[in-house]
Amino acid sequence: MNIRNVAIIAHVDHGKTTLVDTMLKQTHTFRDNQKEMQQDLIMDSNDLEKEKGITILAKNTSVFYKDTKINIIDTPGHADFAGEVERTIDMADGALLLVDAAEGVLPQTKFVLQKTLERGLKLILFVNKIDKRDARAMEVVREVESLLLEHATTDEELHMPILYGVGRDGKAYKELPEVYSSSDSADLTVLFETLLTELPDASKEGQDEPFQMFISSLAYDDYVGKLCIGRIARGNLSMGQSVSMVSEKGKEGTYKVQKLYTTNGLNRIEVNEVTTGDIATIAGIDNLTIGKTITDPLHPDALPNVEVGEPTLSITIGPNSSPLSGEGRFGTSRQIKERLLKEKETNIGLRIEENAGSAYSVAGRGELHLAVLIENMRREGYEFEVSQPQVLYKTIDGVVCEPFEEVTVEVETEYTGETSEEMGRRKATMVDMKQMRGNKVRVVYHIASRNLLGLRNILLTKTRGTALIFTMFLNFQKKLNASISNRNGALVATQAGKAMGYGLANAQDRGNLFISPQDPVYEGMVVGFAFKPLDVEVNVCKSKQLTNNRSSGEGVNIQVTTPVKLSLEQYLDSMTEDELLEVTPINLRLRKRLLTLAARRVAKRNG
Repeated sequence: MNIRNVAIIAHVDHGKTTLVDTMLKQTHTFRDNQKEMQQDLIMDSNDLEKEKGITILAKNTSVFYKDTKINIIDTPGHADFAGEVERTIDMADGALLLVDAAEGVLPQTKFVLQKTLERGLKLILFVNKIDKRDARAMEVVREVESLLLEHATTDEELHMPILYGVGRDGKAYKELPEVYSSSDSADLTVLFETLLTELPDASKEGQDEPFQMFISSLAYDDYVGKLCIGRIARGNLSMGQSVSMVSEKGKEGTYKVQKLYTTNGLNRIEVNEVTTGDIATIAGIDNLTIGKTITDPLHPDALPNVEVGEPTLSITIGPNSSPLSGEGRFGTSRQIKERLLKEKETNIGLRIEENAGSAYSVAGRGELHLAVLIENMRREGYEFEVSQPQVLYKTIDGVVCEPFEEVTVEVETEYTGETSEEMGRRKATMVDMKQMRGNKVRVVYHIASRNLLGLRNILLTKTRGTALIFTMFLNFQKKLNASISNRNGALVATQAGKAMGYGLANAQDRGNLFISPQDPVYEGMVVGFAFKPLDVEVNVCKSKQLTNNRSSGEGVNIQVTTPVKLSLEQYLDSMTEDELLEVTPINLRLRKRLLTLAARRVAKRNG
C-alpha cells in the first residue's frame, strides 16, 4: 500500500480543519447516511475547540485516494499551542500551508513555515477562501514567496506547487479562476493529485530494516490502557512482537505488543501488522513518554527528541483556600498534583514544578495555553486558586532578559490613533504598517510579553470589538525598566454574607460590579473594579435600616446596574500580584491574597 503523510499548517482561522472535513467527505470516508456528512469541524472533537472555534490539540486522520493512503495531521493555528505543532510535524513528509486569500501572511504563518523548512518537508501552498470579497490571492502568493526568501536555505525550497480554492466548498484549482462560482464542477481532485505527485511514498524506504517508531502522541483506551502514537520510521511490526522503549540514555524496558491500530477516517482500526511510513497506535507499553523511541529489542537505536520552545508565562496553582470552597469534587493538593502530572505527559509545552507548601508552578507558552488547562480542569470537577500570570525571565551572558513578542494589530483606519496610543503606553515599538483593503490598517509591533497582558480586552473596547490581534514569540531581550498598570483598583468586600441591593447601589457609584443581589460574598473578595487607581473597601451586604418613620421616596425600587461578567482570560489579564483567582466548576471569583483589611494594612506597612 502506498502512503503519503501530510501536515495541514496555517495561522488560526485560515481554514485547516474545514479543509480536512471536505477531504474526509469527498473520499467517502463516511457513509452518506452518517451524521459526519452533515457536520462541520468534524476534527474539533474537544468541547473547548467547538466553543472557541480553534484547534487546540493536533490530531491525525486518514483518507484513501485511488491506491494510496493519505495520513493527515491537523495542527493548531494559535501560537500558544505551538508545542502541538512541534511534536507532530515530524510524522509528515510534507506540509500543506493554508493562507487566507484576504488576510495573507500572519504571525503563525511565519512560525509554521519556519518549522516546516527546518525539518526539510516538501511545501505545498494552498491559497484558501478565494471567494472572499476582499480576496487578493496573487498578492498573498507574493507575500509567501517573500517569506520563503527570508527562511529558505536551498533552491529547492523556493519552488513550491501553488493551489487555489475554497475549503468550505471543497474546491481546488491549479490556476486562479477569473470568477469563482460555488456551483461549478470543481472538487478536491487537484489537491489529492498534487499530494500524490509532490510527496514521497513513505512506504518505500526502510521496509527491510529493524523496527523503529518515535512516540509523538499519547492516548488512552478504557479497555487496554495507555496508547502511544507515532510514525513508523523503518521496519514492520506485528501483534505479539516484542519491542523495547529507549531514550537517549539507553534501553528502558522490553514489552510485548498487545494491540495494534491504524486510522481510517476518524476511527481507530485494529490490525495485525503495521508497515513502514504509516502512523500507528500501539498498546501494551508502560510508562510512556512523548519523545521516546519504540524499537526492535536487538537494535535499540533512539531517535532525536523533539525540541520544544521555552515557556514564557507562569502561574501558581494550589488548593482553594476561600471561605466558599467546596464547590468541586477534587480540590486537595494530591488530587491537583496527579491531574497536573497527567497533563504533563501529553502537553509537552507545559513545565510543571512543585513549590514549597502545596502549590505548583505551571509555565506555558502563553495566556491561552494556560487558560485552556484551567478551563479543562474546572470542567472535570477540580477547584483551586490561581495566581497572577508572571513572565519568566532568563539570564543571558550575565544580562537579565525577558520574552518579547511580535504583535500584529488589524484595525479600521479611524481607530489607528487609539491603537497607537495604547501600544505606546505599553512601550511597544512599531516595525511595520500596511494599508489593507476595506479601510483597514495592519500594524506590526514588538513588545515585551509582560506589557502584552490585558492588551486584547483594552483594544477590543477602544475599537468597539473590531480589532484583530495576533501574537508570536520573538526572542528574549534585555529586560525593560519600565512597567505598566493594566487596570484601576479593586472594590473589596469588607463583610461576609449575601449581597444586598442597597449595598450594591452604594458600591456601583465607585466602580463596575461583578456580582448581583443575593450572590454569596466573603471578606476580601473582589466584587468589582474601581473607577480610581486605589482599592476601595465596600460593604455590599449592607441593607437599608428599617424605622417606624416613613421617609420621602419610601418604596421606590433600588436600581442596580447589570454586573460585568468576565471570562477566565479576562480575569487572568486583569489580576494584580496581591490577588488570587478562585476557580471552581461553578464560579470564578477574584479575591485578595490576604482576606482581612488588617492583614493587608500590615503587609503594606512592612513593604
